[in-house]
Amino acid sequence: MRTPLAALSIALLTVSAAAPARADTRYFSYNASDRITQALTKGVTLQVRRGLFGAVSLERLFSTTARGSADFTRGGPDAVRRALPEGARETDLYEIEQVGDGRGLARALCPGADKVWVVIGRIRAPRPLSLQAVGRWSDGAYRHCVTLNYEWRGEWQTAPVSPFADSDT
Repeated sequence: MRTPLAALSIALLTVSAAAPARADTRYFSYNASDRITQALTKGVTLQVRRGLFGAVSLERLFSTTARGSADFTRGGPDAVRRALPEGARETDLYEIEQVGDGRGLARALCPGADKVWVVIGRIRAPRPLSLQAVGRWSDGAYRHCVTLNYEWRGEWQTAPVSPFADSDT
């Protein structure tokens, strides 16, 4: 009885060592696909982390057409999802870090909100992407602000370089 169990354990260890799961960072670029999205963000590049078993999580958003980026923290209150419009299928929740350019993004998406979250669909290349912005106001109410829709543009090998970066390096 111990022999089959030991053999199974050795086989599982061998398979897991031969094909290790790998986490990596990727950069997916999108173009705005409607007038509202074009007016607010034009194009964006998402820095995503692919986890050990293929799950993708959003880490940072870069403006593809202008200078700026914003960091994200995964998670948030369930009230954010309840504020989504009927029929919204996005489920992954991220808070926009309101430091640096993140503050400008939050204000552009939800003017007047104290905190802003994005609820995003599954990030997969080469698929379109929808992003819902939800804000919390000083009265404690959570309100849906805007839906942004993007078309797949491509994948970068490394992080995009700002056209305004110093050329000294």
